[in-house]
Amino acid sequence: MTRLLFLSLLLIIFSCKKEITNNYDLAITNAQVIHLETGKVENQDIFISNGRIEAVEAAGLGQFKANSSIDASGKYVLPGFWDNHIHLRGGDSLVANNKNFLKLFIASGITTVRDAGGDLTQSVMEWKSQIESEDLVGPTIFTAGPKIDGPKATWAGSLEVETEEDIAKALDSLEVLQVDFVKVYDSRISSDNYLKTIEEAKKRGFTVSGHMPFTVTLDETINAGMDGIEHLYYIMKGSASNEVEVTERINKGEMGFWDAMPALLDAYTDSTAQNTFNKLKENDVFVVPTLHIGNTLSYLDEVEHTSDTYLKYMGEGIVQTYQGRIRSALNSSQKARENRKQMNAFFGKLVKSLDDAGVLLLAGSDSGAFNSYTYPGISLHKELAAMVENGISPLDALRTSTVKGAKFLNQTNDYGAVSKGKVSDLVILKANPLENIENTRKIYTVIKGSQVFTEKQLQSLLNNAVIK
Repeated sequence: MTRLLFLSLLLIIFSCKKEITNNYDLAITNAQVIHLETGKVENQDIFISNGRIEAVEAAGLGQFKANSSIDASGKYVLPGFWDNHIHLRGGDSLVANNKNFLKLFIASGITTVRDAGGDLTQSVMEWKSQIESEDLVGPTIFTAGPKIDGPKATWAGSLEVETEEDIAKALDSLEVLQVDFVKVYDSRISSDNYLKTIEEAKKRGFTVSGHMPFTVTLDETINAGMDGIEHLYYIMKGSASNEVEVTERINKGEMGFWDAMPALLDAYTDSTAQNTFNKLKENDVFVVPTLHIGNTLSYLDEVEHTSDTYLKYMGEGIVQTYQGRIRSALNSSQKARENRKQMNAFFGKLVKSLDDAGVLLLAGSDSGAFNSYTYPGISLHKELAAMVENGISPLDALRTSTVKGAKFLNQTNDYGAVSKGKVSDLVILKANPLENIENTRKIYTVIKGSQVFTEKQLQSLLNNAVIK
């Protein structure tokens, strides 16, 4: 009798459980979910409320109610893309153009960007807040605010440091601005102030990324606490057997940045490189290759861009900022052009070696004003394609955008995976990017927190981004 009663109670409990219906804001059903951490693709339902993923379950497992739903049968879902190196800059006259870029990022499935320093900090902070409250369409922005450099810095808006007191004041101002990381530039900063800036920024708990003046070695930069190296010039320098000699010659004024390139390239050795790769890996230093812009700038003398589709989104003001690099490319000697192309080809091989060695890579486009024909949005997809063209797997390339982007900025609690509790920044693709990286461009729907952008709405965003 007791056993019968127990079985009856169990039956009642399971019946009640079956009848439970969960309520959500949005359900994405029958999706092929790409879990970038493992590489597994699973047929699952995703449930979202208040801009967060509430549950991810095997497709068709339970009953639910949702205010809206998306049937993702035959579609692939992964975290929204991150562009880990962009620029919002160009002065007051280009504020509207930069704001227009925000639509291009969302239309390209890019739900987060890392703004690596500029001169529009006030506007960027306003956009950042408006995007967070969903009053403005755009990606989540993590920004460095103004860069730190030396006296008479190349880039407008930079915080110029010449003494230790200047460094403290610069970091004080960045703390007041509440920037998300510190960007150190290399145009005018002294070697001592460069290393000191990194050390002091780390003491204050900042994540630090930047260029590297050739007056210091890569070892010194890593030892100072650098978290992220922007571009491959500095990795090439640290992988050359003559790095110390070249550094000394630069400090004596016997050699300049571009003169050093062929000498460093010729002195690249596998043994030196492997030691450098190991040190980068051991210290969790991220590297941002920016291959696509390298390809673009290396061939400005050969490739005609005046018919590029994306020019219509840039506006005359942005296009005018391209002219400096274009003139430089066209006025270069034949030898300088050949050297640049040779170095660009080498960088493709270098990024594969870094990936093989387990160095942490970040996908970043370097798009924005002054960076000729490197367009916000589409350039991130071209960066991923460039990685794959050089031998990195589509899975590893995708990880450099989202998973590692979140890791670099210590945002893994909120981003980087399709799992319970994460912010619901997602992209739904029409085809599998693990089979062909070009499929990242075949966007069906973008979810940005509580906002859902259908294919039609994404096209409308693009249409509205055309500058007349």
